[in-house]
Amino acid sequence: MSPSGTKSKSQSNKPKPNNKNRGMKKRKVNKKYTAEGADRHELYELAVQSPEADVEFIVRTYRELRKKLPHFMREDFCGTALLCSEWVKQGPNYRAVGYDLDPDPVEWGKKNNLEPLGSAADRVTIFLEDCREPSKDLPDIRVAANFSYSLFKTRAELLDYFKKAHETLADDGIFVMDMYGGPESTDEMEEERDVDEGFTYIWDQHEFFPGTGEFKCKIHFKFEDGTEYRNAFEYDWRVWYMPEVKDMLAEAGFSNVTSYFEGDDEDTDEGDGDFQPDARGDNCAAWIAYLVAEK
Repeated sequence: MSPSGTKSKSQSNKPKPNNKNRGMKKRKVNKKYTAEGADRHELYELAVQSPEADVEFIVRTYRELRKKLPHFMREDFCGTALLCSEWVKQGPNYRAVGYDLDPDPVEWGKKNNLEPLGSAADRVTIFLEDCREPSKDLPDIRVAANFSYSLFKTRAELLDYFKKAHETLADDGIFVMDMYGGPESTDEMEEERDVDEGFTYIWDQHEFFPGTGEFKCKIHFKFEDGTEYRNAFEYDWRVWYMPEVKDMLAEAGFSNVTSYFEGDDEDTDEGDGDFQPDARGDNCAAWIAYLVAEK
């Protein structure tokens, strides 16, 4: 994914795409980053992910829709399983499973995100499998974050994934995904944002082909000593637009699909981190939204 939650009404100064500024509680990091000693997964988590805010949104939305709390979450394309680890921190009744095909982030996440949980790590299971594989148990929540589903480049592939997501949900389950869009979302450009922990995150929209929707993106990092970590992450995606994704989710069998867009901060004219149901959205230069599909 992913995929700041902030949006810009005019010139987008928001890091693209990422989830920062969704009310994330800062992790205490006391180190000096350089390209030579940098760990790309650590940098990605610090610059891009906001698991606390994502969990807060997921729980609040499920509770509003189902009038009860969800306890079992499945994270597709889980990577380092940061969201899974945050999920089980809620208490002993919470458990999570993650699915990912890449052993590199999975093993890193087991060491750096799951082991520090102690006994709570027993409530997280990671499967080194395709996210289209069925769940062993049916989750209350299924999540596809950071836009990773964009690796499905044909309608048939993405629809098949949505059908499988629908099949392996509890009867009152919901499927949550985030989306990135706006007029600037496919411009070929690099955009920088300083990260509080002492480095610069660079989102590189490297190539876009309008005839096919192919979208090649990269993430780079720059450090205070002048060194850079280029091509830390590379993505070969297809751009999907919200109306067609909503249509496919409905075709896959979901009973109701709702988009959640961000409100405005009157002082900054950017997003306020509060995502509420909004069928149409605001045509900002660049935006992040959630889609919630109910079984």
